[in-house]
Amino acid sequence: MKQYLPLCMLAVAGGMCSTENKNSDHLNKKPNVLIILLDDAGYNDFGFMGCKDLKTPNIDALANDGVVFTDAHVSASVSGPSRAGILTGRYQQRCGYECNLGDTLGLGLNEITIADVFKENGYSTACIGKWHQGDMPEYHPNKRGFEYFYGFIAGSRSYFYRPNREDKPGNTHNLQLNGVQQKFDGYLTDILANNAAEYIDEQSEKDQPFMLYLAFNAVHTPLEATKEDLKLFEGHKRQKLAAMTWAVDRGIGTVIEKLKEKNIYDNTLIFFLSDNGGAHNNQSTNYPLKGFKGNKFEGGHRVPFFMVNGSKTKGYYKGLTSSLDIFATAASAAGIDLSSLKNPLDGVNIIPYVNGEISGAPHDSLYWRKEDMAAMRTDKYKYIRVKGVGEVLYSLEKDLSESEDIKDSVPDVYKKMKESVENWETGLVNPVLWGEGVWNDVTREIHRDLMNNRSIRFYTPADMKKGINKAKAK
Repeated sequence: MKQYLPLCMLAVAGGMCSTENKNSDHLNKKPNVLIILLDDAGYNDFGFMGCKDLKTPNIDALANDGVVFTDAHVSASVSGPSRAGILTGRYQQRCGYECNLGDTLGLGLNEITIADVFKENGYSTACIGKWHQGDMPEYHPNKRGFEYFYGFIAGSRSYFYRPNREDKPGNTHNLQLNGVQQKFDGYLTDILANNAAEYIDEQSEKDQPFMLYLAFNAVHTPLEATKEDLKLFEGHKRQKLAAMTWAVDRGIGTVIEKLKEKNIYDNTLIFFLSDNGGAHNNQSTNYPLKGFKGNKFEGGHRVPFFMVNGSKTKGYYKGLTSSLDIFATAASAAGIDLSSLKNPLDGVNIIPYVNGEISGAPHDSLYWRKEDMAAMRTDKYKYIRVKGVGEVLYSLEKDLSESEDIKDSVPDVYKKMKESVENWETGLVNPVLWGEGVWNDVTREIHRDLMNNRSIRFYTPADMKKGINKAKAK
C-alpha cells in the first residue's frame, strides 16, 4: 500500500482562481454538493488506496483532484445506521438507530436531514440509488427533504430487472421515481449513474444550486456484473468484484464528465466514501486493517474517503475524520449557519482543517455502538468493549493490525477511554429501540474470535447453528 504523506496541499489564492478556473461565472455562486457513496467497498480496493488488481481510473483521477483522508471513519459498520449518520451529521444512536432496520422502523422523524436543510436554503435536492432508511411512507426520501428520488427503498437488490422478484409491484426493492415504480433495461449501476448525469444536466440550466446524494448499491452482494464487464476480467482472482468495481468507476466517470461538460465541476463540492468496510462475502479486502463489515475493528468502519473542492486543496490529510463531517462541511460551504439547525451536529466543517486555518484534527475522539458492542478511537488508541466477551485496547501507532491488547500496560489510558465511552452513551437512546436478534449473537462471536486473534468460526446464523450442533455431536 502506498505510504501516505503528511498533509500536503495546494491552497490556491482567490486571485489565482479566476486564471485557472474556466467557469469563473460560477465562483460567486453557492457550490453544488455531490455525495458519492458506495456500498461495502473494501478499504484497499481502489488505486488511490494502493490497490493493484482492481481498475478504478475515474475514481483515482477524482481523488487526485482533492484531499484524501487517511484516517477517516463512518459512524457505523453496517449500512443503515451508517447512512443515517451521513444524512443527519449526528451519531444515529441519538435517535435510537444503531442496528439495521426492522420492517416498520426508520430514521427518527425528529431528525433533520441534510436534504431538509439544503432544501430550506434554496437548493434542489435529490437522492439517487439506495435509501435503506425505512420502508414506511413517512420515511420515504420525498418526505425527508429530497425533492427527487430515483432508486430503491430496501437495503439491497439485484443489479438486473427481476419482474418475479425485486421488481414485483409494491416490493420495496423495486426501482422507483418519486414513488412510482420504474422498469429498466440494463445494469443498475449504469442506470443510476446515467440518471444522476441527466439530473445534473437538467439542474445546470437552472439558476439554482443542487445537492445530490448518489448512493450506489455497488459493490454489495449479489455479485452480479454484465457479461461484457466479466469478460474484461477473465481469469482474475476476484473477477466478479473487479467487473462490478469497473462498472461503478465507469458510472462515476459519467457523472464527473457531465459536471465538466456543464462547466460546473469547479463549483461542486464532492465527497466520496464507502458506507462501511468491505464485507466478508463480496471478495473485498480491507488490507492492512483487521476486521470487516459489521464489527468494531478498523476494517469495519475505517473507509476510503476523499473530498474535492474545486482546485482549492489537494493532497493527503491524516487527522481523525468522520463521515459525520460531510453535513457540516457542505452546509458551511453553502453559507448555512450551523447554529441555526434544530439539532446540534456531531460532525464539523473539515475545510479549515485541511487548508491549515485550524490546527489539530477535526476530532479528538470518535465512538461506535451497536447493541452489546461499543468502541472508541483517538488519534493513537482504539478501545473495544463487547458484553460477555471483554475489553481490549490497542495502540494503532504501533499496532495497526489490532493484535496486541495493551490495557494492562497503560491503565490510565484504558480507564479514560472506558469512561469516555460510558459518558458518551448517556447522550444516546437507552436501551436500544430495536436489535438484530440472532445476528447480534453472531457478531459477538466474531468479535470474540478477532479479539483472540484467531480465525472466524462462523459468519452467519446458519454457520453458527451448524457449529453449535457440531460441537454438541462431539
